[in-house]
Amino acid sequence: MQKVAVLGAGSWGTALSIVLADNGHDVRLWTHRQEQAELINTTHKNEKYLDVTIPKEINAYHDLKSAVKDVTAIVIVVPTKAIREVCKQLNEVLEQKVNIIHASKGIEPVSLKRVSEMISDELSQYDNEDIVVLSGPSHAEEVALRQPTTVTVSALNIELAKHAQDLFINEVFRVYTSPDIIGIELGGALKNIIALGAGISDGLGYGDNAKAALITRGLAEIARLGTTLGANPLSFLGLPGVGDLIVTCTSVHSRNWRAGNLLGKGNNLDDVLEQMGMVVEGVRTVKAAHQFANEQKVEMPITTGIYQVIFEDKDPRDVVDQLMNRTKREEMDDLAKLLMERYSQ
Repeated sequence: MQKVAVLGAGSWGTALSIVLADNGHDVRLWTHRQEQAELINTTHKNEKYLDVTIPKEINAYHDLKSAVKDVTAIVIVVPTKAIREVCKQLNEVLEQKVNIIHASKGIEPVSLKRVSEMISDELSQYDNEDIVVLSGPSHAEEVALRQPTTVTVSALNIELAKHAQDLFINEVFRVYTSPDIIGIELGGALKNIIALGAGISDGLGYGDNAKAALITRGLAEIARLGTTLGANPLSFLGLPGVGDLIVTCTSVHSRNWRAGNLLGKGNNLDDVLEQMGMVVEGVRTVKAAHQFANEQKVEMPITTGIYQVIFEDKDPRDVVDQLMNRTKREEMDDLAKLLMERYSQ
């Protein structure tokens, strides 16, 4: 048994806490809201986020110092916009160096940093190689119900990734390891953009043909940008790439799909975010990816179109027309070519 603190009591933090508790660990679930901590401890429920019974082995905390005292690992599962603030608080109270694992998916606008880079910026004892990422096709609702799920953990220090693998793996939550932290983080972040697009497509009333095209060409865009930034193209064919892309683009559990669906039906962004009531990471990520693409001169027409819908109020149907009438080109010019170039040398 190990003592593990999970920072962030939303749906994903709660679900991962359940996995850890099922594995026999002493789990401290931290939230910045005192009333939420008290509710979890008295009712063993967190109904705003998940309609499940929380195991009694999970104790909720509002005080961060108490939550991380004597733990061997900390799992950070807060929205990307809160990463820096939470890590600044953590830096003040963390008494010893422990394994830091994050399960947040996004890119920081302006700085264009991945979550692991943001964490190592704020934690004085940690470098980039000290941070582990957990990512993959994993709806919290299904994980909490112990339905079969597979994910990947990655770190520059593979021994830290193996420790995270041991913490989480069980008969219904299978965990693989990968050394490609850039690809794993970017795959998990960028797929949210394509999920917004899939939701927009469904909201417009388009069918499976359109969504299949969007997912496939979206994967090409993800790989195009990811490899430019140093990722292994094979990572985008794995669980945090195509796996996460499929589940996020095709399920009503997906916040990003639901937000896109509302946009496709004619709602404006402010109304959509109010209706969702929870963070939609793809909205923030599309801004960062659009900036990345411009700076790196990487062609990302789907991302550009979704950016125009969200931030420039462009009509989604006009964006579809724009995409369908692009200049003729060959298909095998993206992920397949990247793989061929990399492995034919």
